[in-house]
Amino acid sequence: MHTKKLALPGAVALTALALAVPPAYAGNAATDAGKSVTVTVMGTSDLHSNVLNWDYFKDAAYSDKAGNVVGLAKVSSLVNQIRSEVGAERTLLFDSGDTIQGTPLAYYYAKVEPITETGETHPMAKAMNAIGYDAVTLGNHEFNYGLPLLATWVRQMKAPVLGANAVHEGTGRPAYQPFVIKTMKVKGEKPIKVGVLGLTNPGVAIWDKANVEGKLRFTDLVESARKWVPVIRGMGADVVVVTAHAGDNGMSSYGGDLPIENASALVAEQVPGIDAVLFGHAHNEVAQKFVTNKVTGQQVLLTEPGKWGQRLSKLDFQLTKQRGKWVVTGKSSTTLNTNTVEEDPKIVELLKPQHDTTVGYVNKVVAKSAQELSAAESPYKDTAILDYIQRVQVDTVKQALPGNTLPVISIAAPFSRTAVFPAGDVRVRDVAGLYVYDNTLMAVKLTGAQLKDYLEYSAKYFNQLAPGAPVDVAKLTNAGNTPDYNYDQFSGISYDIDVAKPVGQRIANLTYDGAPVAAGQEFVVAVNNYRQSGGGGFPHVSTAPVLYNAQVEIRQALIEYATAKGTIDPADFAASNWKLTRDGAPLF
Repeated sequence: MHTKKLALPGAVALTALALAVPPAYAGNAATDAGKSVTVTVMGTSDLHSNVLNWDYFKDAAYSDKAGNVVGLAKVSSLVNQIRSEVGAERTLLFDSGDTIQGTPLAYYYAKVEPITETGETHPMAKAMNAIGYDAVTLGNHEFNYGLPLLATWVRQMKAPVLGANAVHEGTGRPAYQPFVIKTMKVKGEKPIKVGVLGLTNPGVAIWDKANVEGKLRFTDLVESARKWVPVIRGMGADVVVVTAHAGDNGMSSYGGDLPIENASALVAEQVPGIDAVLFGHAHNEVAQKFVTNKVTGQQVLLTEPGKWGQRLSKLDFQLTKQRGKWVVTGKSSTTLNTNTVEEDPKIVELLKPQHDTTVGYVNKVVAKSAQELSAAESPYKDTAILDYIQRVQVDTVKQALPGNTLPVISIAAPFSRTAVFPAGDVRVRDVAGLYVYDNTLMAVKLTGAQLKDYLEYSAKYFNQLAPGAPVDVAKLTNAGNTPDYNYDQFSGISYDIDVAKPVGQRIANLTYDGAPVAAGQEFVVAVNNYRQSGGGGFPHVSTAPVLYNAQVEIRQALIEYATAKGTIDPADFAASNWKLTRDGAPLF
C-alpha cells in the first residue's frame, strides 16, 4: 500500500497513519496520548555515478520506454521539495551504495585523471556534499577501483560512509564507520535520535578479490546487525534504520562459502530493534514492504528506490511520547519518481566542468568501422561485435605468453543488447557501451572436459524449446532469470547448443581445429576477472591455474587495439563458431 505523509496533528495523525501499517504498530490509545511527531527519511541506492540526466553512451539526455530519468540533479530537486514541505530539520537523507562506479564520468575520475593523483574532488562526492546527504553506505562496486581510490572518496565525503561488516582481515575490526546517530531537535521536547547502520555486500570478497584479498573480509549481514543494533539502541536511538547494499530475496549468486548476498529481509526478520531497512543492490523498485520480526513480532518496513536516481524512497515515522521516551507508533514508505521534477540547476552548474570533460573524452574517435556492427542479436546468435572482444582478448594473451604452446581460446558475454559500432567513426563511448564493466583480463588453463562442463552451465541461460514450437527470441533467453552477462560464449572452439535438450545435455559437436575436443586436452582460456573470481558460479574457472593476470582493463584494451589498427573490419576477426540448434537442426 502506498501512503502519503499525513499532515495531521497529534493523535489524529496517529490514528490515520495506523490504518496504513500492520496492527503491531497501532499502539495503545491510553499511552499514545502524548506528543506525536513525524520524521521523514529519504533514500537513494545504486546511483552508479549518475549525476546528470545524461546517457554518455548515446551522448544524449537519458530516456527509456518507461519515461524514466536519471541522476542526482533530479534527486536533489525532489529532496529540496520534501525538505521545504516537512521542514528540513525533520528530514534525513541516506544512500545504500554503489555510488562511484557505473558511468564514464566515474571511470574518467578513477582511471583517466584519477582523483588519487590530481586531488580533484570526485563528482559523486561533490554532488552528494552539495545535496547534503546524512549517511552513505558502501556498495560492492565501491571496491572496483581499489582501496586507495575508495579511501580518497570517503575522505572527500562530508557524510559518514558506513560499512559495519567490512572488517580488517587481521584484527576483525571495522574498516569503515559502522553506524551514525543523527539528532533532530523538537521544540520544547527531548530531541529525536535516528541511528543508521550501514551494511555492505559479502560478494565483494569474490567480485573484487584482487583489491581486497588479504586486506578485508566481509561478515554476515545478520550477524553484524545483531552485534551493532543493540549498541545503537544503547546509545539512545529512538529510530533505527539499516541501510543495506543487499537485495531482499535471501539468495546468493555465488556458492555457499560466503555469507548470503541478498539478506535485507533476513536482517529485518531475525534482528530485533530495527524499524526499517533501506536496501539496494537488486535495482528493483519496492515502494513499501513489511516483514515480521521473528523475535519481537514487530513489523519492519522495507523499501528499495530502484537505480540510477530514477526513484527516491520516502519513509515516514510517527513518534509518540510514551513515559518520557519517543516510541515509533506508525510508519509507511513510498517511492517517488524523479521524472516529476526538473534538474536542480545548482547541481547541474556544479558538475558541468567534470561532465563536459567526460563528454569530450567519450567522443574521441578511436577507429573507423568498415560496417555497422550491432549487439542486438548477440544473446542468441554468434555476432561479429562480440567476436571483436574475443579477438582482442586472444591477441592480448598470446602477446603476453610468447612461450605458450597450448591453443588460446576466449570467453565473452553479451553485456549490452543496445551496443553498436556505427559504420564510420567509432568513439570511446561506442566501445564503452559494448563493454560496460570495468573488468580486467586474465587467462587460466582448462581441460576439454572442464570446457564441456562450463559450456553446459552457460547453456542453462536458454529455455527449453519443444519440438515444433515457434521460435520466440524474447522467450528463448534468460531462463531462471539468468542475466545476459552470465551467458558466456567461446571463440576458438566450435560447438552447438541444442535447446530442445534439458539443461546439462545441450552441448554437441565440440571441436577444436576440426577435431573433437578430447577430455584431457589443455587450453589457455582468456577470461575476465569477475568470472575467474567466481562471479556467476561457473564451474572450474575459479580454481584453474592462472597463467596471466597483468591487470589490463578489457575496455581499455579494446580501445587501444582499435586505435592501433585504425579500422575495425569484421573480415579480420568474425568467425561463426557456435550456433543454437533444436534436435540437431539449426534454429536460425
